[in-house]
Amino acid sequence: MGEYEPKIEVNFPDNVSAARGSTVTLECFALGNPVPEITWKRANGVPFPSKVKMKYSNAVLEIPSFQQDDTGGYECVAENRMGKNTATGRLAFYAKPQWIQAVKDAALAIEERLHWECRANGKPKPSYTWLKNGQQLLSGDRITVVDGVLSVSALALSDAGMYQCVAENKHGVIYFAAELMVLASPPDFTGNVLRALLKAKAGTTVTLECKPQAYPVASILWKKGNLPIHINDRVTLSPDGTLRLANVSKSDAGGYTCFARNRFGMSSTTGRLLVTDPTRITQGPVDMEIIVGESIVLPCQVASDPVLDVSFSWAFNGQLIAKGDGHFELTHNAPVTAGDLMIRNIQLYHAGKYICVVDTDVESLSAVAILIVKGPPSPPDSVTVEEVTDSTAQLAWSRGRDNGSPIANYFIQTRTPFTVGWQRVNTVPEIIDGNTLTATVVDLNAWVEYEFRVLARNSVGVGEPSPVSVRTRTEDAVPDAAPGDVGGGGGSRSELVITWEPVPEELQNGESFGYIIAFRAFGEVSWTHVATSAPGASRYVYRNDSIAPFSPFHVKVGTYNSKGQGPFSPVVTIYSAEIEPSGMPAGVWARSVSASEIEVNWQALSYSPERVLGYEVVYWEDDTKPETMGKVRVPWNQTVVTVSGLAANTQFFLTVSAFNTAGTGPFLPAINVTTKKPPPAQPPMNIEWTLIGSQLSLYWEPVAATESESEVTGYKVSLSYRRQRHKEVNALTTANSTAELTLPEEEEDYVIRIQTLSEGGLGPASEPIRVHRLSKITPGYRAPNSWLSLEFHLERSATGFETKRINRHSRAAFSLDRAEFADVRPDGFLWRRCVMSGK
Repeated sequence: MGEYEPKIEVNFPDNVSAARGSTVTLECFALGNPVPEITWKRANGVPFPSKVKMKYSNAVLEIPSFQQDDTGGYECVAENRMGKNTATGRLAFYAKPQWIQAVKDAALAIEERLHWECRANGKPKPSYTWLKNGQQLLSGDRITVVDGVLSVSALALSDAGMYQCVAENKHGVIYFAAELMVLASPPDFTGNVLRALLKAKAGTTVTLECKPQAYPVASILWKKGNLPIHINDRVTLSPDGTLRLANVSKSDAGGYTCFARNRFGMSSTTGRLLVTDPTRITQGPVDMEIIVGESIVLPCQVASDPVLDVSFSWAFNGQLIAKGDGHFELTHNAPVTAGDLMIRNIQLYHAGKYICVVDTDVESLSAVAILIVKGPPSPPDSVTVEEVTDSTAQLAWSRGRDNGSPIANYFIQTRTPFTVGWQRVNTVPEIIDGNTLTATVVDLNAWVEYEFRVLARNSVGVGEPSPVSVRTRTEDAVPDAAPGDVGGGGGSRSELVITWEPVPEELQNGESFGYIIAFRAFGEVSWTHVATSAPGASRYVYRNDSIAPFSPFHVKVGTYNSKGQGPFSPVVTIYSAEIEPSGMPAGVWARSVSASEIEVNWQALSYSPERVLGYEVVYWEDDTKPETMGKVRVPWNQTVVTVSGLAANTQFFLTVSAFNTAGTGPFLPAINVTTKKPPPAQPPMNIEWTLIGSQLSLYWEPVAATESESEVTGYKVSLSYRRQRHKEVNALTTANSTAELTLPEEEEDYVIRIQTLSEGGLGPASEPIRVHRLSKITPGYRAPNSWLSLEFHLERSATGFETKRINRHSRAAFSLDRAEFADVRPDGFLWRRCVMSGK
């Protein structure tokens, strides 16, 4: 057809109405050759918002969610090189009604006024209609209907019902409903009566509310007792019926009644006002300073009107102190006039503000105290080792909390692998004051790993130690310690044995530690040096056939390590190994002393080229049994010895030889001797005694020895007692079976034992005979042999039974003197009954 200008075939109407929120579509289709390009624009020149979409090569304009701002003129332009053509139109906005203010259900008293207003928006602007129970309302005597406002004056019961507000325009109608209830009732105080008893502090303002439920509103009248209340500057009545009494006093106390009346009836409510004296805190907590670990009581005592209920509570740093805290305890008394707070074992975190709160029926009071808790300083922190030498270490640390008392000074402790626990060390400065945070530790050992910690002190005490520093080794140095206790001697022939106390590892001062042993014979000038690289060595043996026996040497021992040679010990004299004595003692003889002892005698060596340290006695029972051998050694100046602990009535072989550090010399042929028979095994029996004054007479049956026992040659009587806490023992011997003893005066208890005497020794002792001091009062005797066990039950008049057990020997008859019961009579009670039984 050839080229031609655009021709719009389909376009939108001149006027388009669209609803709020709808999607508006404008179409603009054009023909032309070449194909025309379509563009859109608004008549006011405002750009399209981002929500506008172009479709189908811009032939369709789509506006979603249409709003008031989208109204106005729109233009479609179709253009190619042959020309252009346009189409225009307007978009108009419309909206159906929508509520912006609605009414609510109402419950109003009869004769009150109703005012309801509803509002809706829409385009065009909506009109309003009011309906009651579905019937349209029109303005009348009491009813006014203006647009969306409904007013009804002086409500009657007939006005109750369902009401509807109707908003309408040409695009729609909306309804909103509400119910009106018209209330009519006499005054009713149910749920809002006066308190039966109202307590108020003198001088305060008291408010008594009178709010009955009444329709219509009731008129209010107040009475105190039977008299109307007169309104004045101090007594006021609010329009809502509330009575206020300012600056009340005791004269205001009494019964108050509120009367409420409307046309349906009358009602009243009564309460009693009690005016109390003000409460006072007579003793409250005071600011205090206290040491950690102590316990205190913070007082809180009040004086209050007896009719008031008083309660106490405590707050610590704004938090209420609850029961059950292990450190806090609230104490009360009855009647409640005090609520003290006890704090046990106070810790640092207990420092702060303490408030005692006193609550009564009419008021609340409080008292405040600040508690300062002092304690030892907190641990210093960040201990570092900044510089190290062979004997010093430079330390630095940071300050810990002083916990209420300024830090007076610091001190430093150290630990090494060689110490037990922590030890205090010397420092420069010697005394580190509380403002100093660095110090130099001195007098350290070289080449030792050290750990350090710092402690702080204040007026309260020493705090916990700081964290431990990093383990640090001091620098190495030449040894400065020499071995101790250098000595030696002994050993085998042609040996010089040298010994010393090794230097502890912590004093070796470096690596490759060892010893230098120096020695020289008497008269020589030069030293022989030998080194050993064993740090733990403590002995060196020099062997040389030219060394004469027991010849003197000068000896010293030194130290060395990788840094150099250290000091030598002082020079000491030791002797080379000696040889055993070559001589034999002469004149050896022996005799049996008892059943278990042999006395051995010999003559000392008159001369020996070797040193003699002493003599050795060797004895045995049977030459064929060497395991029965025993030996005894004595010094060189002793030529007699008693061998004890031997078997009775047994033959023993003996020999004697000299000895020194090299061993024992030759010995003579053995001699033999037989021990004596043993003493009788039977102790003295049937011992009787009589005590008159201080004179004690003893009698017993003679002991007869058997064939295998030594004959009895006499008896030994031992008397023991205590004098000024020390035990005294006296003894006498007698050839007969009787003895007379004089007991020392002023003593309480005595113990007597009797033994047999024989050439075999002392026999076994008799059973102890106990004599009490009170026994001197009355003579008596004992007759023991085979045992009869007797029990004496003595009953005291006030305390019941007490038992005394006494062992007795059997006889046809025996007597007991009252003195024997002295030790079971600790008080002045009388014995009422004695029961004896035995088996």
